Amino acid sequence: MQSLQQKASEWSEVDPNDAFAIDEANLFEKLGLQAFINLSTNFYNRVYDDEEEWFRSIFSNSSKEDAIRNQYEFFVQRMGGPPLYSERKGHPALIGRHRPFPVTHKAADRWLQHMQQALDSVTDIDEDSKTKMMNFFRHTAFFLVAGDELKNQNQSVALACKHAANKPAAE
Repeated sequence: MQSLQQKASEWSEVDPNDAFAIDEANLFEKLGLQAFINLSTNFYNRVYDDEEEWFRSIFSNSSKEDAIRNQYEFFVQRMGGPPLYSERKGHPALIGRHRPFPVTHKAADRWLQHMQQALDSVTDIDEDSKTKMMNFFRHTAFFLVAGDELKNQNQSVALACKHAANKPAAE
């Protein structure tokens, strides 16, 4: 059975060494807080203006301002900066925090499309950093898809067990 990381690498087509190249350089130190705020703002402007209702609805329980803050604080923390996200919200626990949402291949592709466009449009992030970040984002998006599929498998097993438990015993 493949691990979530193995599935993420296979589905994202990003080698784990490339996915975690962000750990070799402190991108927060290199880019500064404002670059992450700009990226997240640009990204969520695209998400909340997306023409596909099914995609926008994934984010409907959050204000755009909260979504921007959650994302840039996570990015800052993950890419070498202070633990802003954990200080405010606790451990990131990405799969658990994304559990309520339909994190499908289609949703990951759409998310990545917006993130690539946001990265392409921000001018305060250099090309090498953009490549490292996008590899991390691709891998992480499909890590979340793998986690969502595992959640759905576990729910199916639980429902099957519950269904079986309600059957009368064979005589």
